[in-house]
Amino acid sequence: MSIVREFQEFAVKGNAVDMAVGIIIGAAFGKIVTSLVNDVIMPPIGFLIGGTDFGNLKVVLKQATETTPIVAIQYGQFLNTLINFLIVAFSVFMMVKGLNSLKKLPEIKKKPKEGV
Repeated sequence: MSIVREFQEFAVKGNAVDMAVGIIIGAAFGKIVTSLVNDVIMPPIGFLIGGTDFGNLKVVLKQATETTPIVAIQYGQFLNTLINFLIVAFSVFMMVKGLNSLKKLPEIKKKPKEGV
């Protein structure tokens, strides 16, 4: 079998197409979650702790000079990314949990009542 034919069979199989759709939707969902964290969740949290913008929190290791940029540990960006991850992970968990409960629904209906 030629490589072109093998690739054609792979590309048109349902699993490959489903995977591609999942990746595209996942990327779009990631952008939504990033906006949710940066634009909706973090501003009130920053306001509650004194107007701090987490994205700007950093520990400066070396100040910038005319020839070199600043060297800093940007832990605020890390906090934003961590919160993004937690929201995405929780959302995916809830989606999978919901799908699993929908799969169990027909099984429950098909099961005959015992003792009747």
